[in-house]
Amino acid sequence: MDHSAIIPALIAFGISAAIGPVVIPFLRRLKFGQTEREEGVASHLKKAGTPTMGGVIFLAAVLAASLFYAARYPNIIPVMILTFGFGLIGFLDDYLKVVLRRSDGLLAWQKFLLQLLFTGLFALYLTFRTGLSLEIRLPFTGGAMADLGLLTYPVLFFAVIGTVNGVNFTDGLDGLASTVTLVTAVFFTAASLITGDGVHPISSAVAGGLMGFLLYNAYPARIFMGDTGSLALGGFVAGMAYCLRMPLFILIIGVIYLVEVLSVMIQVSYFKLTHGKRIFKMAPIHHHFELCGWSETRIVAVFAIITAVMCLIGLLAL
Repeated sequence: MDHSAIIPALIAFGISAAIGPVVIPFLRRLKFGQTEREEGVASHLKKAGTPTMGGVIFLAAVLAASLFYAARYPNIIPVMILTFGFGLIGFLDDYLKVVLRRSDGLLAWQKFLLQLLFTGLFALYLTFRTGLSLEIRLPFTGGAMADLGLLTYPVLFFAVIGTVNGVNFTDGLDGLASTVTLVTAVFFTAASLITGDGVHPISSAVAGGLMGFLLYNAYPARIFMGDTGSLALGGFVAGMAYCLRMPLFILIIGVIYLVEVLSVMIQVSYFKLTHGKRIFKMAPIHHHFELCGWSETRIVAVFAIITAVMCLIGLLAL
C-alpha cells in the first residue's frame, strides 16, 4: 500500500478537525457572518450570521500536508498554485463582502483578471517547470492522447475558469460542495495512482481536509466555506485534471458542477429572452430542488451519489 495516498489524508483530517473549534468561535467573534439574500430560499434566512470564510480550515490542513510531500512529489506544486491562488481570490472577495461590508466584494472585472493571472501562472509552471505533457487523455480509448495544438492554452483557460465557477455555484447548501468535491478528490487519488503521475498526495490531503471540515459544515452547518473555500476547490479540481492530463474527464466526474453552471446560464438566458419567465424555480439547480420540497440533506446525498457513480464511470474511462 502506498502510504503517500493515506498519510496526507490523515494529516489533513487531523488538522482540519482540530482547528475547527478554534477558528469557528474566532470568526464569530469577528462577526464574519454570512448574509442571506431576502429574494433567496426563505428557509436560508435563519442561516444569516453563521460564520463564513471557513475554507481557511481545510486550506490550512491541505497546505500543511502538501508542503510535507512537495519535495518528493513536485508535480503537486502546480495544483497548489491553482488551489491556493484561487483561494486567495475567494478570501479577498469574502473579506470585502463580510468584513468591509462591500456587498459585491471584488468587482467582476477584478475577479476575472485575478483568475486569468493565476491560471496563467499555472499554465507557465506546468509548461516550463514540470515534465508533464499538455496532451490530454481521451476517455474510453484505452489511454489515447490528443494534442490540441494552438487550442491548448485557450482550452486550458476556459476549462480552469469554467470549472472554478462551476464549483463556486455548487456551494449553496450545507455540505454540498464539500461532499461532492470530497468524492471527486478520492477519484483523483485513485486516478493518480493508476497513471503514476504523482499528484495523489494533494488530492488525498484535500479529501482528508474536507472530511475534517464536514464535521462542522454538514447540515446544520456551524460554518460555511465561503468563496475562500469554493474557489480554492474549483482550482484544485481544475489543477488535478490538468496534471493528470484529464480535463475532458471533468465533463464526467464533474457533472454536478457542469449542471449547476448550465442551470444558471439557461435560467438567465431564458429570463432575458422571455422578459421575465423562468425554467427553474430558482438557479443554481440545487435551489430548484429545494423549492420542489427536497431537504438539504437529500439534495447533498443525491448529488454525492451521482458524483460517485460518475467517478466510477471515469475510472472505467481511463
